[in-house]
Amino acid sequence: MGASCVPDRSSSSLRRVGSRPTRSPPCSGRRAASTSSSGGSPRPTSSRRRSSRDRSSVTGAQLVESWLAEERTPFSGWDFSHIDGRAIEDPLPWSYLDIVRSRLMGARSLLDLGTAGGEVLSRLQDAFPPRVVATEAYEPNVGVARGRLAPLGVDVVTYEADDNGAVLPFADASFDVVISRHEAYTPSEVTRVLTPGGAFVTQQVAGDYLSALRAAFGTRGQWPHVTLANFVADLRAAGMTIELSQESRGMMTFRDVGAIVYLLHAIPWEVPGFSVQRHESVLMDLQRRLERDGALRFGTGHFVIAARKP
Repeated sequence: MGASCVPDRSSSSLRRVGSRPTRSPPCSGRRAASTSSSGGSPRPTSSRRRSSRDRSSVTGAQLVESWLAEERTPFSGWDFSHIDGRAIEDPLPWSYLDIVRSRLMGARSLLDLGTAGGEVLSRLQDAFPPRVVATEAYEPNVGVARGRLAPLGVDVVTYEADDNGAVLPFADASFDVVISRHEAYTPSEVTRVLTPGGAFVTQQVAGDYLSALRAAFGTRGQWPHVTLANFVADLRAAGMTIELSQESRGMMTFRDVGAIVYLLHAIPWEVPGFSVQRHESVLMDLQRRLERDGALRFGTGHFVIAARKP
């Protein structure tokens, strides 16, 4: 379970820290002491109460330290294996790779926008056309992507994608297939670099993805325009024909709060300015919910579009 903040050996003490309903009201302890058959004084019960508070304080400090450790854990590329089994997302009803593979049949060139560390693109190696190019803007990822993709014959180009018309550094009609998994793109630019009859496949994270988790930290989504309807309309306006459009709603289940810390540290745009120190009280609230419900669940959303240039 890695650096999970809910180790089995301490789960009972954690429930005392985070879940008030499991505590007895203070007066019940005094009542029990006063009606004890031994007739002893209340002092031993008071001592036990102080001991319980001490253990709770230590446990709370241990929780925070485990979250700080998650915050310090390195993250590179787009590899979330550190929280495998701790953050579990419902599977999508489609296969992005299969959709892309079907468009690569007979293609001579492929452009992958925002390849991150090349983790997903490398899984298409069996279907690579003669020329494959990938773009990536985040500098720490560029080295990771080149290390993974260069041996496969892929050229990795540094390029900053955005929603404001950034020009792709390629000539007109340069690629038979363009793909974009969870990356911003400009529809008119995708159309421009595609060859006539070329295919475009994109899978996107909906703008309201994990909105309830963001709300817990007092943060609103920054991309309300990221919807299937808007993206389909934008591609059509750029002259593309839509072959496939599908949306999926699901849940992400967190088994421990440390997994949330790791995730928010890895993708800081979800909760800008996130840190364990700044948001300790929110994390403690989430810990109490986890202990009450057994897991933390938040809504997710994705959509996929396959389009073609006439």
